[in-house]
Amino acid sequence: MGLDKEGSELVGFNNFIRNNPMTDRFKVQRFHHVEFWCGDASNTWRRFAWGLGMHLVAKSDQTTGNQTYCSYAIQSNELVFAFTAPYSSKIDQTGSRMPHPGFSSDEARQFFTSHGLAVRAVGVLVDDAVEAFRSSVENGAIGVLEPAVLIDEHTGEKALISEVKLYGDVVLRYVSSDGYDGPFLPNYEPAESMPISYGLLRLDHAVGNVYNLMEAIKHIATFTGFHDFAEFTADDVGTAESGLNSKVLASNNEMVLLPVNEPTYGTKRKSQIQTYLEHNEGPGLQHLALICTDIFSTLKELRMRTQIGGFDFMPSPPPTYYKELPNRVGSILTAEQVKQCEDLGILVDKDDQGVLLQIFTKPVGDRPTLFVEIIQRVGCMHVDNGEIVQKGGCGGFGKGNFSALFKSIEDYEKTLDGSTRQ
Repeated sequence: MGLDKEGSELVGFNNFIRNNPMTDRFKVQRFHHVEFWCGDASNTWRRFAWGLGMHLVAKSDQTTGNQTYCSYAIQSNELVFAFTAPYSSKIDQTGSRMPHPGFSSDEARQFFTSHGLAVRAVGVLVDDAVEAFRSSVENGAIGVLEPAVLIDEHTGEKALISEVKLYGDVVLRYVSSDGYDGPFLPNYEPAESMPISYGLLRLDHAVGNVYNLMEAIKHIATFTGFHDFAEFTADDVGTAESGLNSKVLASNNEMVLLPVNEPTYGTKRKSQIQTYLEHNEGPGLQHLALICTDIFSTLKELRMRTQIGGFDFMPSPPPTYYKELPNRVGSILTAEQVKQCEDLGILVDKDDQGVLLQIFTKPVGDRPTLFVEIIQRVGCMHVDNGEIVQKGGCGGFGKGNFSALFKSIEDYEKTLDGSTRQ
């Protein structure tokens, strides 16, 4: 099934040996934010805030002097999403206060026309956004935004940002603080809203879909220095009907994880990755994995809002999945926790270090493209600078659940193409 592993330079999950050579080309700390470009930012941020338990922290729109576009940032702990949409190009934009250097309304409109609601930028907090850009471009990255200094008009505090192309129309945005301690980025106005959180902590990993996996991985690894963290072939994670190949890149501290997928061919049904590429009109970001500390309480909150403006979740696996669960994960979960997993539709998997609990939403927009994953990682605790922290990627990425997930997606796609109609 799928590509020839030798020809594609993939060895598969069982033969992959994890090693961290500490090869980052610049100092990486963690994910900083994710920015979505859309057609209606005002309503989109409200839907995500309500559905995921995040609150408005910053804004840039006509009320702040921005006549070019509106942009709103919402947050839960370290997790920050920004939603941006252009105003009409016929509006007088003289003196418009834009916090994004080089923002193009025409580019934003074309982006939304091509991709629908989609991720434009994956923001990464680095020590020096100038050095990150310089090193990336010198090692083959395509520059999108040269380093720019953002100065807060009220406080004089500064931040630096720069951008390079990641894949498709998605950019990797480097952010470094030069004394800035405000919400999101300088020249966004703080927004007062009731702080809410359902327990989401931060972005764990951001997954992209491309046509050619090895080409994309080699390119990203070359300009970032990120190392191979995991890999899967169709033989590892496919079903009888479709599959994919996947590799995961990680920063030195393994707090920035970038999985990348490609479709496989020759199966009964079109790969879900191919479906994404068609509806997204090219490569892009497929899903965002959001980590929490208590997936049971978080998911109860999310599911309460499914029918009242929140997000729909993929169908649960059959009861046999949960009957076999104790045999797969051992005594990590109590009988009561297994029952909660079944009641909430949570998938469970493990690797040689820890356990992963996960669940996926259905696509969050009109197209079968972008979706969200909610996860909790259990185990892999170690001491770092006197603090007990969890290693990145603990429990893996749900290899043992891929078949169950893909079968669920296949069944869902059948409802879209009418093949399940009587």
